[in-house]
Amino acid sequence: MFAVTVTSDCSLEWTEVDPPTPGTNDVLIRVAASALNRADVLQRKGLYPPPAGASPVLGLECAGEIVAVGAAVSTRRVGERVCALLDGGGYAEYVCVNEALTLPVPAGMSTTVAAALPEVAATVWSNLVMVGQVQPGTTILVQGGASGIGTTAIQAAAALGCRVFATAGTEAKTKVCVELGAEDAWNYRDEDLPLRVLEATGGRGCDLVLDNMGPSNLDRTVHLLARKGRIVIIGSQGGRQGAFNVGPFMAKQATIHATSLRQRGRTEKAEIVRATQAAFWPLIESGKLQPVVDSQFLMSDALAAHSYLESGVHIGKVLLTQEPSVAADSLQGSHPLSPARQALTV
Repeated sequence: MFAVTVTSDCSLEWTEVDPPTPGTNDVLIRVAASALNRADVLQRKGLYPPPAGASPVLGLECAGEIVAVGAAVSTRRVGERVCALLDGGGYAEYVCVNEALTLPVPAGMSTTVAAALPEVAATVWSNLVMVGQVQPGTTILVQGGASGIGTTAIQAAAALGCRVFATAGTEAKTKVCVELGAEDAWNYRDEDLPLRVLEATGGRGCDLVLDNMGPSNLDRTVHLLARKGRIVIIGSQGGRQGAFNVGPFMAKQATIHATSLRQRGRTEKAEIVRATQAAFWPLIESGKLQPVVDSQFLMSDALAAHSYLESGVHIGKVLLTQEPSVAADSLQGSHPLSPARQALTV
């Protein structure tokens, strides 16, 4: 089979490699599409090695058709369309994954678009609900609201009855955040951001901040919090190290959580996948939550896709496909705001 491999100079090549063989509890998926995550870029640069035993091929999620199953597989069948949460291996023609980490492609959604779901849906559910403990009435700020995770988190939190605010890097992106369900959104470069949040919340602040910047931004983020507020760190785009003043956190009795989906064990991931499907798939199939797809690249053009992701201009998810995906039906089930969908109608 062919797969995207990382070269010695941190480039990417579409090369022939040995195909995977499903284990007893695995399914073999013929990959229709995968999706980019920032972890893929870090791994390509040698900054984020895969977990022990994981495929060295990039790709933390995919969607496609099951073409073979292991001897003990009981929940999946050959010919079924699925998407899957992976430890690696998604940038390829075929990938093996434990059946417990697969999800059915939601009704009414194309297989291509379903590739945008597993990583973001599991990340959002586990951090909003399992860690962040949101419930109806919770006030939440989603940082990086125009990202793949951000666009999903805004829709999910709004559907769960939360009061949602967001940040993004441009006026166009903050507008998208509001159109997705945020009550208001601001440019994160605004020096008066804490003031904007406090004004919008009547001086109270947010119960939860979904933080994609990391420790370098904590001194600022604490001023956005309500008393006993929570910060859930899901990324470190501002750097992995940084000093911060613990005093304001103590005064507010604030809590900081830091999580990583990829580093969790299979049992814990399987629990998250089950909970994500139970909670999110009805929202998706009812149209209350839909992936925002920015663009599609051929898998053989993965390096160009990485460069595009690193430019920061995207809104939502960037997909990798096996075949050119320019037909409107390839985006069936994506959000009407998807830039890729809009490009097809221009």
